[in-house]
Amino acid sequence: MPSFPIVDAHVHLYDPGVIRYAWMKDKAQLDRKRLMAELDAARGPVEIEQLVWVEVGADPGQHLQEPSFVDGLARADARIGAMIASAPLENGASVTPDLEKLAAHGLTRGIRRLLQDEPDPEFCLRPGFIEGVRLLERFDLAFDICIYHHQLAGALDLVRRCPEVRFVLDHIAKPGVRDGLLDPWREQLRELARLPNVVCKLSGVITEADHEHWTREQLRPYLDHVVECFGLDRVLFGSDWPVSEQSHGYATWIDILEEVLAGCSEAELRRVFRDNAIACYRLAVD
Repeated sequence: MPSFPIVDAHVHLYDPGVIRYAWMKDKAQLDRKRLMAELDAARGPVEIEQLVWVEVGADPGQHLQEPSFVDGLARADARIGAMIASAPLENGASVTPDLEKLAAHGLTRGIRRLLQDEPDPEFCLRPGFIEGVRLLERFDLAFDICIYHHQLAGALDLVRRCPEVRFVLDHIAKPGVRDGLLDPWREQLRELARLPNVVCKLSGVITEADHEHWTREQLRPYLDHVVECFGLDRVLFGSDWPVSEQSHGYATWIDILEEVLAGCSEAELRRVFRDNAIACYRLAVD
């Protein structure tokens, strides 16, 4: 385990009794309250200095309520240092009032409009969506890209069309780990990494493997490739807790990444597990 407190760049905290999440209906392991007390019970020996809360896919009409809920959590626990809210960016300029409300929350550092479930792999290239993404620069907000690997070509084009916007790739673009698929994900990720306005979260990878029968050897080619492409200055640790609990424990993911990063100095490990997230999401730390 790291010898220093970490910053977790991807945590979902929620209470289905407050905000509705229809997508959890058939996921009994997730469809219950998951707040800081539950995270503290799950993290084991890992000390979390700060975390970035990421939107949880609230039911339509509740995306503006989620940040208010998280504000309350943050007042009770200062480790919640930033939030990535949700907004319907496909509405183009019409999304501006939503962005104004979301930016008014002092912890808002970015927007995530889930793309992974869109059947059209080029949904993010529709004119309205591009217009909405470009608005984020005005509010000094990043865009978290959450896609499956078959949508990566479209996301790459989106980033190229919005050079003024900062992008964070979630879950290394969810490659086909379960089936051992490396291409064309491998080359498309390399192309994305060549663009200077993108960083990548080391998160959500085991979820794309067989939850019961994954191995560390399966994960290694994907993780090695991400680190090679983005370098140690542009990758961030993220647990994706509690979604991660469907396949592994909190400390297990850290242990796997430490194996991948074996040979790195403590300063380099601090970049991955702490400093890069602080810089990316403008976290206030001592």
